[in-house]
Amino acid sequence: MIHSKRTWILIVAGILLLTAILAGTAELWGRNLTALSGKGYIAVIRIDGEIYGGPAGDFLSQGGASSEEIMAELEAVRKDDNAKAVLIRINTPGGSTGATQEIVEEMDKIKNAGKPIVISMGDTCASAGYWIASKGDYIFASPATLTGSIGVYIDYTNVEGLAGKLGVTDEKIKSGAYKDMLSMYRPMVPEERAMLQGMVNDIYNQFVQSVAEGRHMDVAKVKTFADGRIMTGREAQNLGLVDAMGNYYDALDYAGGLVNMDGDVPVHTYDGGGSLRGFLNANMQHLGTWMGKGFADAVRSSAGTSSVSVR
Repeated sequence: MIHSKRTWILIVAGILLLTAILAGTAELWGRNLTALSGKGYIAVIRIDGEIYGGPAGDFLSQGGASSEEIMAELEAVRKDDNAKAVLIRINTPGGSTGATQEIVEEMDKIKNAGKPIVISMGDTCASAGYWIASKGDYIFASPATLTGSIGVYIDYTNVEGLAGKLGVTDEKIKSGAYKDMLSMYRPMVPEERAMLQGMVNDIYNQFVQSVAEGRHMDVAKVKTFADGRIMTGREAQNLGLVDAMGNYYDALDYAGGLVNMDGDVPVHTYDGGGSLRGFLNANMQHLGTWMGKGFADAVRSSAGTSSVSVR
């Protein structure tokens, strides 16, 4: 009985893998035919989840937006003659400032190459997400999109009191007075607070300057609402941070109109810069989710148990 179940699972896994490969190959052929037609397409790049620096995780990883992967896709757009414009779909609460600046730099290169960038905000496009969005040529949001949050902070936790009650002590041998700055086992001294505040102010000013340049505003005006507040898409439009209300398809149609594409606008995605690894990662992510759900359902069915999900 156990042997037959394992055989069934292997057969299903093989069928699903073959289906994913065939679907991906068909998609690639479709893209190539679009390119050969000479009409070109709109490149679509998605930024989903918290933005972090470094390479993308493997195909089993489900969260976050890798700056290296997004940069590779943006570079592919810039070098692709068939990509006439780019639509960046953003759904993120923010993330690393360094990773964000890397992405923005690649966006500037695309704009300098003469290719327009249209932004479509999803459910959330806040903090570092808005930093990226502000570099687009035109920004769409939904009325209830959560955006803004223009600001910077450094998180710090002090557990010295709790550690003392538990009898826990922390000792460090350090090369300089500030090497253990932000240690959770001691209070922050005034000199350290001043240093960190200076860092926050510097990055904040970079953020504000970038938004001012992207939105063609005075820095002083940006600072009137760049106090960390979160706002709706409609409020952001009233402040000049968003250009229009609309969903992904409105943004896609607008991007097509910028490059004289009428009717159904052809799109192209790069799956990690167009590399085979990126393509396989993208398809294996979908396959892994699909197979995982199927196997879990099969196990629950055979065991006669139920499950409770918390969202």
